[in-house]
Amino acid sequence: MTLVAGIDSSTQSCKVVIRDAATGALIRSGRASHPEGTEVDPEFWFTAMQAAIAQAGGLDDVAAVSVGGQQHGMVVLDESGTVIRPALLWNDTRSAQSATDIISDAGDGDMEAGAKYWAQRTGTLPVSSITLTKLRWLKDNEPENAAKVAAVCLPHDWLSWRLAGYGPGSGAEGLAALRTDRSDASGTGYYRPAENAYDLEALEQHLGHAPLLPAVAGPLESIGR
Repeated sequence: MTLVAGIDSSTQSCKVVIRDAATGALIRSGRASHPEGTEVDPEFWFTAMQAAIAQAGGLDDVAAVSVGGQQHGMVVLDESGTVIRPALLWNDTRSAQSATDIISDAGDGDMEAGAKYWAQRTGTLPVSSITLTKLRWLKDNEPENAAKVAAVCLPHDWLSWRLAGYGPGSGAEGLAALRTDRSDASGTGYYRPAENAYDLEALEQHLGHAPLLPAVAGPLESIGR
């Protein structure tokens, strides 16, 4: 019997299910809670994932693992691969004014023109939940932290990266191993789905520079072991 595992890291908890690949039958499962709040140290997610995996009986006999989770959250890493500050989750609305500023800037003060600009450029209207507005908030409110950002990823990307054996101290080689998918990338505000490419100019404008971003993996691509 071939087993596969699914890991779901949501806002409230991490859930792991292990199933028979042929029939879909549930073999075992595990769950661990996340801290409350809209600003969370990502290490809590990793700890919860490890606990949920252990409760589910481990992954030693599992042939493949897929990770999914909350989108849009801002995880910023320095050049060593260390998290710079707690992640801002999708439901953290402190960047609402930043979203307004981004739209206004694009339209030279005309909000309707700015909204049309972003709809055509990335297909995403900046709102407080998406990553780009959180990066703009970081630049405007924590410039010292913004200047340290060597890479940006989302919660799902970061957990997959940690599961593959990378983490604090991984350095440039580790950062280069970051991966994401089109779904997560499309919700950042700095990805152009029609071109399957990041909008680095938007990052330079609203973060102050363009950091390393996770490579966008295809649907059948393995991103680590």
